[in-house]
Amino acid sequence: QVQLVESGGGLVQAGDSLRLSCAASGRTYAMGYFRQAPGKEREFVAFITWSGGRTNYVDSVKGRFTVSVDNAKNTVYLQMNGLKPEDTAVYYCAAESRPKTYIGGRYTFAPEYWGQGTQVTVSS
Repeated sequence: QVQLVESGGGLVQAGDSLRLSCAASGRTYAMGYFRQAPGKEREFVAFITWSGGRTNYVDSVKGRFTVSVDNAKNTVYLQMNGLKPEDTAVYYCAAESRPKTYIGGRYTFAPEYWGQGTQVTVSS
């Protein structure tokens, strides 16, 4: 069992930056973030493999968000720049212990562990 503890988030203005952090209690294969806005389904945001060798982002955040990992601290970070009001959501850290899902031969992030969520609110 892996425990995930999130930090960061808050209320900012459009164009500002925030950094989310997520500390894992153990080693995983990949970690990342999903988000859920009011009245919407939870959507994938980004992931990174523990080696740091592979990342992926949802199109709407490419070029603005960067996911990174600090192996020594068992921590993943989501640096969010150029925030927009449509980025407002509860952000959930997630982790997958081993690669299980491949679509078209390509690894797909399918986490089984989740953090408690942190609110990000971007005002216009």
